[in-house]
Amino acid sequence: MKPSRDISRLIEIMAALRTPGTGCPWDLEQNFATIAPYTLEEAYEVADAIAKDDMLELREELGDLLLQVVYHARMAEEEDQFAFPDVVEGITKKMIRRHPHVFGDETGEKPELVQGIWERIKSEERAEKRAEREALGLVEPNKGFLDDVPTAFPALQEADKLQRRASKVGFDWNDARLVLDKIREETHELDEELAKSDPDKERITDELGDTLFALANLARHLEIDPEEALRRTNRKFRRRFAAIEGVAETNGTTLDAMSLEEMEAAWQAAKKPDPAAT
Repeated sequence: MKPSRDISRLIEIMAALRTPGTGCPWDLEQNFATIAPYTLEEAYEVADAIAKDDMLELREELGDLLLQVVYHARMAEEEDQFAFPDVVEGITKKMIRRHPHVFGDETGEKPELVQGIWERIKSEERAEKRAEREALGLVEPNKGFLDDVPTAFPALQEADKLQRRASKVGFDWNDARLVLDKIREETHELDEELAKSDPDKERITDELGDTLFALANLARHLEIDPEEALRRTNRKFRRRFAAIEGVAETNGTTLDAMSLEEMEAAWQAAKKPDPAAT
């Protein structure tokens, strides 16, 4: 079988890999649950290639992500649920419907107008999904207001999404400083727990989670993406730690052989030329 620019070849390859008797033993034993982690991993690798502005890597990672879509669609087809063309038809239908200002008669010259159109149509789609499930005899689970926020999101992103959703019905502070007060309250409770002679690990975990949740809330009020804020700090940490490694190499030693004081001195030296140092 030869490679091709046609999506049908990729679908054929996946079908061959999943064919009992002649396919790949590893691919044959996979299911939706076992493949899902790879799907998330590939999505993160796409984001990483974009962050590095590496177009060659992005091309490759997009292919890996596309493979995940084809993989899930093939498994669904084997169960007579749906196939890849159904996935394509579904997303094209959704995009056409959600952009009546492009493909229809509505106008949406400003982003806020487009967002309003988007929310209205999504609400209509949710109602249609309920009707479709009922027509198929499927039990529609009782959904709460927050149930549309996926639990598979990274925890920080999930916190941000939950808070944004709750704010739509007025469950929110109207001042970022009030959120900052909440952060102080949570860190105080964490400090109190740590000060106990026999700290409760479960309690500490809860208090730390509350603090992180409040920090995500502050980021939202400041209109800062908490994931991006943390990524920036991660990149800063990488740069400064690399400087410590550089000092070790210059001095003919290793990180293991350096004292904490020597590492701290190298760290502070790395901060000086950094305009983002705090």
